[in-house]
Amino acid sequence: MKILGITDVHGNTARLHGMASALGMADLVIISADITHFGGRDDAERVFNVVKGYNDDVLAVPGNCDHHDVGLFLAERGVNLDARSLIREKYTFIGLGGSLPTPGGITPNERTEEELGSLLREAMSNVHSDKSLIMVSHQPPVRTACDIAQGIHVGSSAVRSFIEEYEPLVCFSGHIHESTCIDEIGNTKIVNPGPLNSGGYSLVELTETGPAVRIVHGDGRVSQV
Repeated sequence: MKILGITDVHGNTARLHGMASALGMADLVIISADITHFGGRDDAERVFNVVKGYNDDVLAVPGNCDHHDVGLFLAERGVNLDARSLIREKYTFIGLGGSLPTPGGITPNERTEEELGSLLREAMSNVHSDKSLIMVSHQPPVRTACDIAQGIHVGSSAVRSFIEEYEPLVCFSGHIHESTCIDEIGNTKIVNPGPLNSGGYSLVELTETGPAVRIVHGDGRVSQV
């Protein structure tokens, strides 16, 4: 399975049109949240329809910059992974939207560590399968290269604990715009391709020998593990 991951779209559909070929070649597209920039249902639908125009299989979580009805819209379309799990081929996808409180608490979808942990437990309560696990979390796990803002680790301990316990093959993340990276926690690959405005996206190929993870940067460079 070939998965293309984007994050922190913030309503930017121009970049999506520029990725038409890459989007179309993937088996699945993952949107790791912040689909809109403080927008609601109509804004999310506009972005979603552009992605669906290039690839019919999309899964997503709402981000801290998405209002409540973005999650409702995604749920109506059957693609919302927030505190849920969905199966694609041999894999169970589990998701977590929103973020920890931001400075000033100015974004509409913020959650405490306790809430993040509770939502992850809720999602896992519906997993009754031996299929390999893939995680989508807008908030990155703490103490990785993906959660550094102004030199400080700002990720979630609840997300990290979940990864350490359940060992998903890959965690698609985002949120921290300046921490574009591929990192690892144990056997789990963590990937944040950076905000879509930078032109970057992740490519993950799931094979029998494990995931191959790449970031295609806006300037054409490729990082890989």
